[in-house]
Order: sequence, then structure tokens, then C-alpha cells
Amino acid sequence: MPLIRSWIAAANAPGCPFPLNNLPLGVFTHPNRYGARCGVAIGDQILDATGLESAGLLRLSDRPVLAAPSWNALMACGPRAWGDLRAQLTTLLQADAPERASVEPFLHPMDAADLHLPFSVAEYTDFYASLHHATNVGTMFRGAENALPPNWLHIPIGYNGRASSVVVSGTDIRRPWGQLKGRDTQTPHFAPSARFDLELELGAIVGQPSQGPITVAEADDMIFGYVLLNDWSARDIQAWEYQPLGPFQAKSTATTLSPWIVMRAALEPFRVAAPRRVLPLLPHLADCGPMHYDIALDVVLEAEGRPPVTISRTNARELYYSAAQQLAHHTTSGCLMRVGDLLGSGTISGPQAGNRGSLLELSWGGETPIDIGGVSRSFLEDGDTVTLRGAAMADEYQIGFGPCSGRVLPALKDPYAR
Repeated sequence: MPLIRSWIAAANAPGCPFPLNNLPLGVFTHPNRYGARCGVAIGDQILDATGLESAGLLRLSDRPVLAAPSWNALMACGPRAWGDLRAQLTTLLQADAPERASVEPFLHPMDAADLHLPFSVAEYTDFYASLHHATNVGTMFRGAENALPPNWLHIPIGYNGRASSVVVSGTDIRRPWGQLKGRDTQTPHFAPSARFDLELELGAIVGQPSQGPITVAEADDMIFGYVLLNDWSARDIQAWEYQPLGPFQAKSTATTLSPWIVMRAALEPFRVAAPRRVLPLLPHLADCGPMHYDIALDVVLEAEGRPPVTISRTNARELYYSAAQQLAHHTTSGCLMRVGDLLGSGTISGPQAGNRGSLLELSWGGETPIDIGGVSRSFLEDGDTVTLRGAAMADEYQIGFGPCSGRVLPALKDPYAR
């Protein structure tokens, strides 16, 4: 699909992450204007969608759906309303649109706005859907011959996380405390995590509820859009607690999202087939078409006082299970999904050392620290800033997500000291 040209010049510029083909959805506030509102990124501007609806320039339902600072109400309206939104916005913003004079007052400079979580997270589930990541981690802890558990090639493994942990990009992340096991003893001690890590993930947002088990194709239709996701992880807390029930406190510190929801429709030109299946999947999880996306992903690490360094480059097409397969699997037990549910893909890693999506893998468990501009890192240090970046690249344009960033703050003083 070619670039759709807009009367907003910045949206047509090479390398702009927010052309008219994208139209990602966020929530913003602007100094000295009004409270949080629904907005759409276009070029270097934010279009006040709440204001457009109130003025009658955007009609999505017989009642207002953008009055609250969240896109959940639009999600609940269903795929037809999602398509109507994109069609109406394209008409208003495309080159030579007769409505330009009416729309211009609803534009605000993006660089002066504060961005907030774009939706209300109902529940959060994190998966483990990258074959390369699972193989790397399994090899570290169980050896290459036992890297994958027997179920891994048959189901997308996941665990239920905490919706309360989800924060928007730019939120500082406090190093957590927890029980840590010494190297040569089974007796734990209580201390700040010393092996705090990042996880490069793609987050899928469920836009429609389920009433029982659904197919992979039905699941794909229910996905509203995607965000970048960093599932901060305390590896030393995880090592002590994860057997037999999996991660708990190690994954509850924070989960950072990029501020813009890239709607599924914007990613349609970038669909790709799944990686080659090692074993055939059972029919209810089998691929029913190209369900993955060609999205280039980077991890940038910035030590305090030093320039940022890109430490990993990979692609969302490396995932073994698609978000649609993850969602379909989630419903097989009869589990009801809700509007605003968030599914994390799990760490996305590729086949090469430079494609690994976590420091656990990049430093191979701390055995081979990586260099970031003259200092080494096995895991995150206080003052480090992690930024995830992603874009689907076409010949004439790209579909960007905006940065997914967080800075690590020192742990609080012992919270139980009296």
C-alpha cells in the first residue's frame, strides 16, 4: 500500500513514524488547556479526537464514545466502529480535504503534550512465545538437550500477571526488594534485586469479549491493536520463587507500554507467515493464514551520563506463536476475555546473539557482560534508561509505535526496617 498523503506536512516526511497510514490512538493532556482526552498521532501533531466528536466532526455511535480518557468504549463498539474511525479520520486528514479549516483547531504539538495509558487494562497475561528466547533460557538452566519443556511446542505457555503493574512509557521504575537465594545455600535473604532485567515484547489489546472457546481466526478479529511492552523482571527473585508455579513477585514490579495503540488495520500490509513449525499444532491452534507481523524492534540502553547504545535488534516475526493463537488458547478452558485485556508476547529474541531481547540472554546469565559505551552491563544498574523502539517498514512510509521507555531508580530503604 502506498503512502496516503496528508495536508499535515510532517506526516508525509520520510521516516515519520505517524503517517496517515498509521493513525495510532493515545490519551494526552496539553498544558493550560484541559484534562486528559483521546488523541490520534499524525505527523508531529496530536489530533484531539474527543474534541472532534464533541463538535460533530467525528461520528462513531449514537452516543459519545470518546468522552472518557480511554479508548475502551470504542473497543466495545466492535470492528465496524474501529473501521469507521479510521475511514473518517483518513477523510478529514488526507491531502486536499475540504474539512481542513474545521479540523485544524483540534491539532496540538506532540512535543508539548503529556501522554498517558491509552486504555484501561482489564487483566494482563504474559506469554513465553519466542522459540529462540525459550531455547536460550532453557539452555542456560537445563542444558541444550532439555532446553524446551515437553509442552512448549504444543501450546503458548503463559502466566497471569497484574494489571495494576502496567504503566505508560516515561514512568520511572523502582528497583524491587525480594527474597534472594545465595549461590551456595538454600537459605534466602531479603534484599533489593541485583539481577534486574528488561524484556522486549509486543502487547496485544483485546477489543471484544469472549463467551467461550474461540478459534484462531475469531481471536484475530477480536484484537484491537498492539503496543510495545517491557515486562521488567527480577531474575534473582524469579530464580528462588518460580518452582513449582512460575513467576510471581519477580514480574510484578512494573510493565511499561508505549503510549500509542497501533490498530490492527494499520499493520495489515505487514502480515507474514509463522516460522516453520517444529511439530504440527493441534487443529484448534493451527495457523489459518499469516498471523504474524514484520515489525523491526530495537532495544536501546542508556547508562546515566553516557550516550544511548542499541544493544539488540530483532523482529516480531520471530515469535513462534501469534497473538491470535495466544488469545485462542487463553479461551479453551472457557476463560472469559474482556474488553481491555492485555496479552504480552513474552520476550522476542532472534537466532543471533545481537537479536536477544533480554540482558539475561545478552550477557548469558551474567557470564559475558556486554559493553555499552565504555561501561559493562550484565543486568540493569540504577540510573539506566531502557527504551524499546519498533516500526513496520514499507517502501514509502513506516508504522511506528513511539518509544517505550523507563529509568531504573534505586531501591527504597528496607521497607520493613523499624
